[in-house]
Amino acid sequence: MQMLSRLSRQLWKSVSSNLLVPKRYSPNDGTTLWSRTFAVQAGISTAKQSSVADGRVDKIFASYSVYKGKAALSASPRLPTLSKLDSGGVKVDRKGSIMLTFWPAVSERKYDWEKKQHFALSATEVGSMINLGPQDSCEFFHDPAMLSSNAGKVRKSLSIKPHSDGSGYFFSLNVVNNILKTNERLVVPVTSAEFAVMRTAFSFALPRIMGWDHYTNQPLGTTHNNPSKVLPQLMESEWDK
Repeated sequence: MQMLSRLSRQLWKSVSSNLLVPKRYSPNDGTTLWSRTFAVQAGISTAKQSSVADGRVDKIFASYSVYKGKAALSASPRLPTLSKLDSGGVKVDRKGSIMLTFWPAVSERKYDWEKKQHFALSATEVGSMINLGPQDSCEFFHDPAMLSSNAGKVRKSLSIKPHSDGSGYFFSLNVVNNILKTNERLVVPVTSAEFAVMRTAFSFALPRIMGWDHYTNQPLGTTHNNPSKVLPQLMESEWDK
């Protein structure tokens, strides 16, 4: 009995350490935001997973979705693009975003998944959204083809306006496509509770879509043990011009 008890304690210790201890990942390991934060080794019914050879979770799809009568809205983080420097270290080539996806409803509880529309919130736009008060509103304008020959032909505007009774917000996306001669408007009412979830999740994701988590999670002393190897951009201060 004593031997069986010892084996049980050892088995529980091994399982609990795999489930609860955070793991570190390289910035270029291809993992998503959530899997890079914690390694989940148990099956989760709400997340689709695909494992690599070493048993590590490779992908986790964990978007937050709101389904309403006329349209649906989903939000998920997009990580920044990183690249290695020849002089050592990693830099952010392109900041990430919070991707909002809208779908129109075709009937009760059914949506047209083929007619989705995207709107990527930048870090500053995320800041504007999570800073909204109960009676505040904000609006953003995007031109997806701004730097191409199709600039101005597709215009997207996202407005977030409060309900008249203060019970939440209307998320309204308007897409004017002069190439396809279409004008689409999708509106999703979001309750105060749903908005609170989005505010908390977006606040958590904000430093990660900026790439700051890679800097703050590096081992202590890596940029100060040898001053001669510190990258020039890390030496810059607020007062440098």
